[in-house]
Amino acid sequence: MKKLLVVLIICTTAWTYPAGPEQCTIKNRAFQDGENISYTVYYSVIGLFVNAGSASFTVDQTSFNNKPAYHVVGLGSSNPSYDWIFKVRDRYESYIDTGSLQPYKFYRNVDEGGYKIVETINFNQQSNTATTPKSTLKIPDCTQDVLSSIYYARNIDFSKTKPGDKIPFTMVLDNEVHNLYIKYEGREVIKTKYGNFNAIKFKPLLIKGTIFEGGEKMTVWVTDDANKIPIRIESPIVVGSVKVDMMGYKGLRYPMTALISKR
Repeated sequence: MKKLLVVLIICTTAWTYPAGPEQCTIKNRAFQDGENISYTVYYSVIGLFVNAGSASFTVDQTSFNNKPAYHVVGLGSSNPSYDWIFKVRDRYESYIDTGSLQPYKFYRNVDEGGYKIVETINFNQQSNTATTPKSTLKIPDCTQDVLSSIYYARNIDFSKTKPGDKIPFTMVLDNEVHNLYIKYEGREVIKTKYGNFNAIKFKPLLIKGTIFEGGEKMTVWVTDDANKIPIRIESPIVVGSVKVDMMGYKGLRYPMTALISKR
């Protein structure tokens, strides 16, 4: 689920508002070494959601070229019983600077219904370039990859935003630079398969792909606490719709104070 991992994720037609100084100075206050979050993916064609797959995200602190880094891994797969319909086996990795939350290196190995791709992107924030197997791209300051954008977004301060405000960021994917945004929708209580949460709601601008349509059709809820982990994602897809619920976590940086009650 390429675009599932893009936002469990964030993610993603083009928006021409560039990342400003605040987007370049965000510090990590939301996650830590050892964090592990798991999700269940539900799929529906006629209104009945069935368990169709799973995803997980882990964080380990390491080093990259002798610099402190977070090694983040995102995995997504369809359940074996659904492989005959649409088999998914995805792996995403990112090495992220611990101080600036800017990516050093991105890797993905995607197998989605016969569509396969292996890609590596090396970032040089000093020269504002991103090198892919096909070319070297000129990138704006503070450009993210698919995976680093998730952890970058978790550190956005929503206290000064109003419903309808758009928070821009730039991301490299498929050998292109995409100017994207997250539209803040406000706060509400959300009921998930795991439990009831106080949540922050937003809509990411999506890049049209093999599964998801483009535009603002996806809705994401994250915990309204210091962790800001995604707990529910809903979106129509090419055929039917998907719903993704957080179903387990460990190693959070802070207590899960957004949880009202667990099912």
